[in-house]
Amino acid sequence: MKVSVVKNILDANDRIALENRQRFDDNHVFAINLMSSPGAGKTTLLESMGKGLGDRFRVGVIEGDIQSSLDAERVAKAGLAAVQIETGGACHLDANMIQSCLGNFDLAALDLLVVENVGNLVCPAEFNTGEHAKVMLLSVTEGDDKPLKYPLMFRESKVLLISKVDLLPHVRCDVELIRKTAKGLNPDITIFEISTYTGQGLDEWHAWLAGQITGGEG
Repeated sequence: MKVSVVKNILDANDRIALENRQRFDDNHVFAINLMSSPGAGKTTLLESMGKGLGDRFRVGVIEGDIQSSLDAERVAKAGLAAVQIETGGACHLDANMIQSCLGNFDLAALDLLVVENVGNLVCPAEFNTGEHAKVMLLSVTEGDDKPLKYPLMFRESKVLLISKVDLLPHVRCDVELIRKTAKGLNPDITIFEISTYTGQGLDEWHAWLAGQITGGEG
């Protein structure tokens, strides 16, 4: 019975996700689902994207948190249009939540929409929100065993951002092991090593986004 209930929930979510995806496509908006554990640096990454992309592209952000609007306020200060979703305890965002707040945006006036999912390495990977790409952020402070412990996140993600690499001299983390394990789970995954503190890898990440937004012209 539990299997049937879960299947029904996912099927209903996928139907709404298709509707969301159609709206994005109709308005020529590239949408990403940004996922990570709490504290990996998603909001700081978005602030850097505001600086790196804001002069070329119009960016909107849907902020997902269990409680508070702190992250949405930070993103808005970075010059990005932001809408907050408080899940009230839910550990992920789903397609219905995204659909319910799309009316807060003029999609025709956006180039990129980022869904900043709730910090969690399990549930967000299971739910399609209508995005064109799932992007996972993994901090080196979390260790190099996460691909083995949470394989679905890596299988589902189109991009892996290995963050806080400026801290590598101070933590035990084998980045090459992360790369090898992630590629073993998902040979097509694109990997960037980044630091929002030093700026390492951000130009390459922004260039990848620009290419997706412009259809390869970035």
